[in-house]
Amino acid sequence: MTFTEYTPFQDPESLYVLNEELIAAEDLSGSNLLMSFTGFSDAGHVVSQISAELVDELEGEPLAIFDIDQLIDYRSRRPRITFSEDRLSDYKAPSLVLYRMVDALGTPFLYLRGSEPDLQWERFSLAVLGLVERFDVNLVAWVHSVPMPVPHTRPIGATVHGNRPDLIEGISAWKTTLEIPSAVGHLLEYKLDAAGRNVVGYAIHVPHYLSDAEYPPAAVAGLEFLGAAASLMLPSERLRETGRAVERQITEQVEGSAEVATVVTNLEKQYDEHTDGTARRSLLAGENDELPGADELGAAVEAYLASRGPGDPEILP
Repeated sequence: MTFTEYTPFQDPESLYVLNEELIAAEDLSGSNLLMSFTGFSDAGHVVSQISAELVDELEGEPLAIFDIDQLIDYRSRRPRITFSEDRLSDYKAPSLVLYRMVDALGTPFLYLRGSEPDLQWERFSLAVLGLVERFDVNLVAWVHSVPMPVPHTRPIGATVHGNRPDLIEGISAWKTTLEIPSAVGHLLEYKLDAAGRNVVGYAIHVPHYLSDAEYPPAAVAGLEFLGAAASLMLPSERLRETGRAVERQITEQVEGSAEVATVVTNLEKQYDEHTDGTARRSLLAGENDELPGADELGAAVEAYLASRGPGDPEILP
């Protein structure tokens, strides 16, 4: 340890409280750990849908509760509260909890979910690494989503990263090198890799023109990637059913606008050209490897939506 290396001024373990009764009652060592955080890129509300599906559909119990007041900047990310006539209700407090859960086949696993910390990333990452070491976690798999110039009529893709070649190779639809804004999941993956722990991350590709709306098919893809990586049977039927209805509405809206149909057709052409098994360029690249701007991709969609009446149903953002 050199003087220039980071050392937390406070014990990372003081960031959370453990459920000692659960630890005493069950041997949790060797489990796989899934992670998802809201507050970063959540195109198609993929992370929110996955989190709700796992918590609602599977048996779970808190294993560690983080002190959210030390990690969240409430003024930059204000929690939601409901004003109903003359009263306030339904305060949606932020939280960050590590759960012990059981999949549909009775296999136990750990799930860290909640609000991405605004503060104390270094200390928080050391706290998570400490939990990974304590429970000798076998594999850490995490998921988030990004808007991409891809059509909804093609299979959901993902950019995969980590240190497990068997979980990465043959999945990523595009490969490139670029500097990006970090999420706390990226930092955790980086530190887990440096510590020699198995880790894999999935960035689910959501069609650019659907990134502001809930897009269940992308959440289903995220659950499938996580389940396959961690050998878990994760629930997705409810999202699949919702996704089928959403797809029908999207199809109706696309068929109702020549401008939107043109956008989708052009994205289909670009997708097919770059995923024919021979092309190695990024899906983001157009002719001459130039990156298309968001304005270029969304202009026709926005023009169409602006022409719709206030009573018209919408799926596209």
